[in-house]
Amino acid sequence: MYSMLLPESLLAIGRAGIGVNNIPVKKCSEKGIVVFNTPGANANAVKELTLTGLFLASRDIAKGISFVESLKGESEISSLVESNKKHYAGVEIAGKTLGIVGLGEIGIAVANSALDLGMDVIGYDPFISVKSAWRLSRKAQRADSLDELIMKADYISLHFPLTDETRNIINAEKFNRMKKGVRILNFSRGEIVNDDDLMTAIEKGIVTRYVTDFPNSELIRMDKVIAIPHLGASTQEAEDNCAMMVSEQIYDFIENGNIKNSVNFPDCRLEQNSDFRLVIMNRNVPNILGQVSTILARANVNICDMLNKSKEDYAYTIIDVSNSLTEKVIGSIRNIEGVLKVRDISWKKK
Repeated sequence: MYSMLLPESLLAIGRAGIGVNNIPVKKCSEKGIVVFNTPGANANAVKELTLTGLFLASRDIAKGISFVESLKGESEISSLVESNKKHYAGVEIAGKTLGIVGLGEIGIAVANSALDLGMDVIGYDPFISVKSAWRLSRKAQRADSLDELIMKADYISLHFPLTDETRNIINAEKFNRMKKGVRILNFSRGEIVNDDDLMTAIEKGIVTRYVTDFPNSELIRMDKVIAIPHLGASTQEAEDNCAMMVSEQIYDFIENGNIKNSVNFPDCRLEQNSDFRLVIMNRNVPNILGQVSTILARANVNICDMLNKSKEDYAYTIIDVSNSLTEKVIGSIRNIEGVLKVRDISWKKK
């Protein structure tokens, strides 16, 4: 897949969801192709399934249902149910502590709902945004570290992306710091939990239940694991929300040059101040804007307004100019070392 051809005409790729592991993001960045995703569009769907996982982890509902299904054809259903229900007893969530790792759209939604259900909530997210912090209930407590959270929580719900730093972050060291009998919910990504260490933690009685939306051949053989077939965003509403969001983002980028929710280029939006707009994608190195300004000045083109932002190794610039640009001017900008792509957006042409 990473050998896929990316033609020069390709401007953007949209992912109707969060994960972009099936998109060659690095290669797209090098060619000036914006990769969009849709954070928050499926947040309610994932929140609802996480709450379902919370109850599945507390009450032995899944095995209880399987037991009843096995009674088909039996004549004394009622008596068999009554004599066996003690095998599927559980605990209540009210008054228990839920630790939430990752306070983005989904983590906050889960936190606020868990508080409404009578749980105590403690959250940890060193990168929480101001916008997210405003939406989080004041009743939620803050942990200063992941270790502090996992030592206090009766339930742990994971809501952060898979990166090189987070891969296998829930491992033997972390399991050994958890309360005995902890219940863990993973509706984020399967690889953030080390499966071998999880099995050991289950055998030691540290983990009472592990509910995940990411089954694999190892997990489905483990006792006390409830594996759901990746249903987090599988609702009609979530699919509609994601499709609408990503199409609107791509439309605004193609038509106006604005970027929102890109994983490889910065958010960048400029109100229209002219009928002529130039957008430039480049490596985040010094003096590119100076060279662009010089080329425009030599062509007697005034800059009406400009917005420049960077994200790690790449930068994006929107420039509204006073008049139309010739192919020679655009070509000169395109030839600046470090420039990846240049687009001329002129509304008067439409």
